[in-house]
Amino acid sequence: MTGTIDIAMIWAVIIAFAVFMYVVMDGFDLGLGMLFPLFPDKEDRDLMMNSVAPVWDGNETWLVLGGGGLMAAFPLAYAILMPALYTPMIAMLIGLIFRGVAFEFRWRSPHERSRWDIAFAGGSLIAALAQGIALGAILQGVHVEGRHYAGGWWDWLTPFSVLTGLSVVAGYSLLGATWLVMKTKGALRERAYHLSWRLLFATLAAIGAVSLATPFLQNGYAERWFAWPRVMLTAQVPLAVAIVTALLMVNLKNRHDRRPFFLTLLLFGLCYAGLGVSMWPHIVPNSVTIWQAAAPDNSLYFMIFGVAVLVPLILAYTGWAYWVFRGKVEPGSGYH
Repeated sequence: MTGTIDIAMIWAVIIAFAVFMYVVMDGFDLGLGMLFPLFPDKEDRDLMMNSVAPVWDGNETWLVLGGGGLMAAFPLAYAILMPALYTPMIAMLIGLIFRGVAFEFRWRSPHERSRWDIAFAGGSLIAALAQGIALGAILQGVHVEGRHYAGGWWDWLTPFSVLTGLSVVAGYSLLGATWLVMKTKGALRERAYHLSWRLLFATLAAIGAVSLATPFLQNGYAERWFAWPRVMLTAQVPLAVAIVTALLMVNLKNRHDRRPFFLTLLLFGLCYAGLGVSMWPHIVPNSVTIWQAAAPDNSLYFMIFGVAVLVPLILAYTGWAYWVFRGKVEPGSGYH
């Protein structure tokens, strides 16, 4: 820390922001891919892919920023967490590769389109499941001795990590369904409405299960949530979740087009805030704090100038892309 500026905290906020942007922006197209098997009609699948075609590739910019920023700004945390998460991280990358290749090749190989559709749906499912499992593995804690990961190859695979993996699958699918509500018309939109209801209940059940299990993973979690007087502040998170859920149900019932998607994003934001409550101030839960994992201050200050330029640029071109391609997707438009 230099003077009154906590540069490590600033970098923690930057990386948390980048990861959240990736989750919400790539989450809906991963969810859309997982919904592919429920829409067997070729025209529906073409519309679904065209709804994300202009923006899906740029969404993963945030994944690069989050992962690269973690390695550069918090090298100790990166060195500990990556060996603990090699398998789910490799699975996620393989899933993203399958999803990306299938996105392009299904339009170029009409006779093989069904196979590429399977690759698109399967890659999306693998990527989402791996992300959730990695989150659960981090939350449950990793075995650290000194400054090194000291756990086993399969420590990441537990009932809790599988629960968080399935929770992310449900949440991303809800994002995908509400995205379709916002971007499509007619029978496809109606089907997406019905799916949104079912996926909302699945997501709420997943949120409840993870929330009940998390305080029992480590003693520090229960204290951060329930210690007095902190509980007066942390209790606002589940209260806000209840309010947003009620608003989401009302807007689905009233068949609004845009609001369900943005309320689902807000629901994700509240879950992300809950994750922050559980982990703070650790970057490796109950083992390494943000300040212990941070790179030297000189390095953090040097890198902040690049981020100060890049993040506004990324936000600007991302916002512009979404603005240009706003509105409903029409049949016959987009990729061919």
